[in-house]
Amino acid sequence: MATNGAGQQAFAPILNALATLQSHGDRAQKGQAHEFLEKFQKSTEAWSTTFEILQDPALAPEARVFAATTLKGKITFDLHQLPRESLSDLRNTLLDILNTYRAGPRPVRTQLCVCLANLAIQMTEWKDVVPLVVSTLGNDSQSIPCVLDFLRVLPEEVTEGRKINLTEEALQDRTKELLEDNAQQVITLLAQYSQSSESASKNPQLLECLNSWSREVPMNDIVNSRLLGIILDALSADEPFDAAVECICSILKETRDVDESMNIIQTLYPRICGLRPHIVQSIAAEDNDRFKGFTKIFAEAGESWVLLVARMPEQFRELVEAILECAARDREREAISYTFTFWYELKQYLTLEKYIQARLQYVDVYSKLVDIMIGHLQFPQPESGNEKDLFEGDREQEEKFREFRHQMGDVLKDCCEVIGVTECLRKSYTLIEEWVHAHGSQATTGNVPQWQKLEAPLFSLRAMGRMVPVEENIMLPQLIPLIVQIPNNEKIRFQAVMALGRYTEWTAHHPETLQPQLNYIMESFEYPSKEVVRGAALSFKFFCNDCAELLKDFTPQLQQFYETTLPKLAPSSQDEITDGVASVLAKQPADQVYESMKLFCDPVVKSIMAMADQATDDKSRLALADKLQLLTIFVQWVQPYVEPDVPNPAVKYCQEIFPVLAAIADNFVTCTPVVERICRCWRYMVLSYRTAMASLLPLLANKLVSGFTTSRQGCFLWATDSIVREFSEGIEHVDQATTDAVYLFYEQQATIFLRALNDLPPEELPDVIEDFFRLMLDILLYYPFKAIPSPLMASILLAASTSLTLLGESPLMITLHFLRDFLAYGGEDAPSSSFDHPQQENPPTIRNAVKQLLIEQGEVLVQRIMTGMMYSFPRDCFPDASGVLLGMFRLIPEQVAEWVKNTVALLPPGSINPQESERLINNINQRIRSGELTKVRTLLQDFTTAYRRRNVAPREGLGRLEATRFRFAG
Repeated sequence: MATNGAGQQAFAPILNALATLQSHGDRAQKGQAHEFLEKFQKSTEAWSTTFEILQDPALAPEARVFAATTLKGKITFDLHQLPRESLSDLRNTLLDILNTYRAGPRPVRTQLCVCLANLAIQMTEWKDVVPLVVSTLGNDSQSIPCVLDFLRVLPEEVTEGRKINLTEEALQDRTKELLEDNAQQVITLLAQYSQSSESASKNPQLLECLNSWSREVPMNDIVNSRLLGIILDALSADEPFDAAVECICSILKETRDVDESMNIIQTLYPRICGLRPHIVQSIAAEDNDRFKGFTKIFAEAGESWVLLVARMPEQFRELVEAILECAARDREREAISYTFTFWYELKQYLTLEKYIQARLQYVDVYSKLVDIMIGHLQFPQPESGNEKDLFEGDREQEEKFREFRHQMGDVLKDCCEVIGVTECLRKSYTLIEEWVHAHGSQATTGNVPQWQKLEAPLFSLRAMGRMVPVEENIMLPQLIPLIVQIPNNEKIRFQAVMALGRYTEWTAHHPETLQPQLNYIMESFEYPSKEVVRGAALSFKFFCNDCAELLKDFTPQLQQFYETTLPKLAPSSQDEITDGVASVLAKQPADQVYESMKLFCDPVVKSIMAMADQATDDKSRLALADKLQLLTIFVQWVQPYVEPDVPNPAVKYCQEIFPVLAAIADNFVTCTPVVERICRCWRYMVLSYRTAMASLLPLLANKLVSGFTTSRQGCFLWATDSIVREFSEGIEHVDQATTDAVYLFYEQQATIFLRALNDLPPEELPDVIEDFFRLMLDILLYYPFKAIPSPLMASILLAASTSLTLLGESPLMITLHFLRDFLAYGGEDAPSSSFDHPQQENPPTIRNAVKQLLIEQGEVLVQRIMTGMMYSFPRDCFPDASGVLLGMFRLIPEQVAEWVKNTVALLPPGSINPQESERLINNINQRIRSGELTKVRTLLQDFTTAYRRRNVAPREGLGRLEATRFRFAG
């Protein structure tokens, strides 16, 4: 980028950095340039430098766009860097520069308009914003685009005004002054301009401006004026078409309160319906963009007036038919998605008893809609004839189609609710039967003519499965035998298998249909297609889950199938068929559970032991971890009921396999996937069998302590947490000695954790930190009166404070939850550990312990939380972070207020003006005196958010220079 002239030397480093950012040079140099420019954007020098760049016509357009964007950031976030009395000069300079750029380039002009709008929002003493801008820029042909740009961005920037440092009340007052008080004048100006020439009435800028003000102006002022005709006429032209579509859609949105807008709707309705011929015209012209635009308009009208469509079906039927026509004629399947929300919302009304008559009148519409949807479900016929690549290499298009099919499946569900499941199923059945009659005799394995016409209704059956009640006795008894006899083809077989898996609840009530379906599914495991096998595994799981009562007497056959099929499957499919057979085992009588678990699990355990001996690389270790997961699935499902004093047969089997799992845990203690799966299995043993696991508890606790000591893996804490939950004080059939031992076990794990955090920075232990503070949540819930006064709690609070320096959302969130729960014990009522017991009185010793710990560590905690909110916390952490601060204010308000003041005083000079800091502290003290502590939370959230936007968040204008170059080139 050239730097001609002595005047440019002042900002030569800026130009050089911009050139580096746009070059194809070293990534490190680009990073340095980006950092330099971002720092420049927040500096006080940027005020003068940006104006100098903007006033230099010799510079490249990209540099001036960067300067204008930087100036926008300065006005939005850094206006406090300027004396208040200089704002008038800033405004006048901006108007002068904007006048210079009135003819373009448009990207610079637009950014300058945004600058002026943001200044207008904050410069509350400036009362004649619109008149001054219009009169200054003038009304000649060169100035009009600039005026329109400003008028367009003004409502948009006011709507986004929360990013500006104004109080809510001040922003509301300014919004009224800038928008409501100017609305009529703006509409008059736009109407006058639209009548000035034919080209003016077709100017997209005019329509964009109207669109921007449509939410601020009484709709009558647009609809009952010449402007409505201008907007609708623009739909017949090419250049303003997109802007006209957006404008009319915005107007329609404003009429959603149909009772308030009835007069407006009566005017709009015939004009909207009058657009219907454009549907056919755009299809005939093969203009898909125009077709999409008109579809969007009809769909928006339908959504906005859907209540009237239900109330007055005869009067609004033409609109519904127009939306249906759009859906039917969408050959490219790119516009139909605009209609989906309308069909859903209309269904919501039509299924109410109040609108039963309307439902009857729309039955034929929804019936046609089913036909249309099933038609659109068909896979394309490739022009090349290559059936193995239906989308001819376009993977993005293939993914869009698959997603689109599931959306259409949702529309079919809506149709089921309107016209009834049986009628919808009949349509699918008819299409399948027609295909069988026409092509069934020609079909052979691997050669199925026009298979798309068979696969689509099968998919529709799959999509509608959730809507079919178990009492349906008309169509499914005909469909099921038909499905299991259709010819082989990869995609047809897959859809057939998946469709059967959706009707397993129905099958459970119709056992006579079970055998042929299950045979079809099990035969599919031998199919060469991996996709078909995956579908078969999923459907097998559903069959076993829902038909377990019918299958519980066939465990030998299931075991033979399970043992022979399992090794052939991918890990996810292994999980699914294991889930299926485990759900059948769960139905076994208690006296058969032990033998059944041995029958199914022993081969798995044997395989695990063999794999463990051979697991020497990452791939084999991951395979071992996947196989271990199968044992957990059995433990999760098989939970026989036995009396408390009777040995649990499932636990008996767990005792047998525990040494195997323990040995593998020892041998693979540094392999995260393996130890995570073993800890998961142990955890679910405790959660599934609860106090029946007492005999295994000492062995399990020892393994969890030794494993955590050696590996410092968080999964050992995760498993520890399950023991804390199930063997805490107050649990039935758990004696005091056991609960005391469990608490000592927790203290061992906590000590190991604190040592680990002392040895390593928190960034190296994010998962361990998350798992530890999840454990602490339950410790506070079940053992609060032991944990809070314990010597460990001070160190745990210090660990929590240290953990707040992390950047990851999950560990931060859990740490903040722990702090909120801890502070809750500083109040009079202790949080209850059970829904069955009311809150209990919190002993003074506990309340005092919490307050004392807070006094000792609170200032650092305040600094860490406020620093996080101002600099690094993810957005979703803000509610909990401010909740911790509120909890502290409720316990020791004056001290916390002082800590906040000290924290704010540590902020870098220039990042905040003294008046803002003083206002925050004064407002906090005022809320404390009035007892409105909840409002302190809002004050702190608003303050930290504003600080972050101004000083930390990246400013605009970087990383977009290449796009800017192309815009100028265009």
